[in-house]
Order: sequence, then structure tokens, then C-alpha cells
Amino acid sequence: MSSTTIDLSSHGVTRHALRRRVGRVTSQVLLFIAAVITLIPFIWMVATALKPAGEVFANPPSLIGSSIEWHNFADAWNYLPFGRFMLNGLIVAGVGTIMVVASSAMAAYAFSRLKWRGRDGTFLIYLGTLMVPQEVLIVPMFIIMRQLGWINSYQALIIPWAFTAFGTFLLRQFFMTLPDELEEAARIDGASRWTMFTRIILPLAKPALGTLAVFTFIGYWNSFLWPLLIVSDVNMATVPLGLNMFLGQTGNQWNLLMAASTISVIPSAIIVILLQRHLVSGIALSGMGGR
Repeated sequence: MSSTTIDLSSHGVTRHALRRRVGRVTSQVLLFIAAVITLIPFIWMVATALKPAGEVFANPPSLIGSSIEWHNFADAWNYLPFGRFMLNGLIVAGVGTIMVVASSAMAAYAFSRLKWRGRDGTFLIYLGTLMVPQEVLIVPMFIIMRQLGWINSYQALIIPWAFTAFGTFLLRQFFMTLPDELEEAARIDGASRWTMFTRIILPLAKPALGTLAVFTFIGYWNSFLWPLLIVSDVNMATVPLGLNMFLGQTGNQWNLLMAASTISVIPSAIIVILLQRHLVSGIALSGMGGR
């Protein structure tokens, strides 16, 4: 009797382990298929960047051209001041990211760790600004930038988007998961609010800060509508504007446009790779419930 029970039990464990293994294999296969589908546009972009100009729209289409034209990248870089576009993009995205992370962290700390009257109501109003479309703000912000004399300037490209409710919400959710005992112990030792914020809260919030930094950098880097309106000087153009001008000036030379697009992807890819660990853990932790 006992032998039969053990056999049935081991059989059940084996079936459970088999189901888990099949589930893992299935999930891996599905993830691989999703990754391939996601990468297809990028693979085609790089392949087009290496084709001769006359084979971009060849019929039937082919992934690889008759020859590999590595000089397309140099031609794309030199056809327009693309180095200047990249520099402008790095300045705007880099400074903008620092400002967004700093302002969002301080606002999130005030909304999550400080006790003050009307805190939750104020946060709801602040969060409600996420429902306002960017297009609605374009005209009044353009008027303000013109009155300040900031047209064709880095200030106009950076400051209007340096204070976001999204960043504040993301960090607030993370801050609220931290135990109050950490700050209580520091307060007993005589630490000020600023000391607790900079030496206790921020070091623990690296995953959330890294996540916000990635999202913000990519948002600034890919921004097109606002720079299109606020910039009229070629020397102040960012990468999306440069690609738009590239298309207009190169006509049907799509291989050069694809080469320039491939170059423009590199900074964002580097940021994601460097902060990948923080990005994954930050997304997982910042969505947890608060107190």
C-alpha cells in the first residue's frame, strides 16, 4: 500500500515537473518569436543602409544587396551636419534627463514621505496633467518661449518638459514601498530631511531612477513635434529634425537615410544596455503597492 502511494506521489511530481518544463520552453519560444518580430524593422533598416541606391526598392525585395556599401554611413554623416545634430541631441537629452530625474525625485519624496495637509489631493491634480495632450500645450508654450527670447535655444528644447507628472508618479510608487523605519533610525541619529533623502532614499531608489532615466532620455532623443516648432536654425536641430531634412534633401536616396537612422539609434541603445539591470528591476518594483 505504501509503495503504491509513493509511486503515485512520484508520478504526480514527475508530471508537475514536466508541465513546468513545457511551460518554460513554450514561454521561451514565444519570447524568441516576439523578439524576432520586434527586431525585423531594425534588421531591415541596417540591411537597407548597406544596399546600393538602386536596389532599395528592387522587385522582388531582398534583404541583402548585390554589394555591401559601407561608405553609405560616411556619406550620410557628411551629407548634412549630422555630427552637429547628434551633439545637439546628446546635450538636450542628457541635460533634460538630469533635470527630470532630479525634479521628479524631489517631488516624489514630498508626495510620498512627507506628511502635509492636502498632499493626496494635490498629487491627484498633478497626476491629472498627464491627461492633457501635448498638442494642447504647444501654442501657449511657444508664446512663452518667444516672450523669453528662447527661440532656437537649448533652454526651449529642455526646460518645458523637465517637470513631468509621469516621473513623479513612477518614483512616488517606489518610495512608498520603503519602510518608514529607515528614516526613523536616521532621525534619531540627527539626520536632516535632505540627508535622509540623499543618503538613504536615493541610493535605495537606483532601479527606479535608472528606469526613469532611460524613458526620459529616449523621450527627449526622439522628440520631433516640439523641436520642429521651436527650432529654425540648422545648427540647433536635433536628430529627428536632421533625419527629416535628410529626407527632403537626399530625395530618393533611402539607403543614406537608413544609414543615418542606424547611427541615430546607437546612443539610445547604449543607454538601454548600460541601465538594463536597473530598467528591469525598476519596472518590477515601482509598480508595487504603497502604504
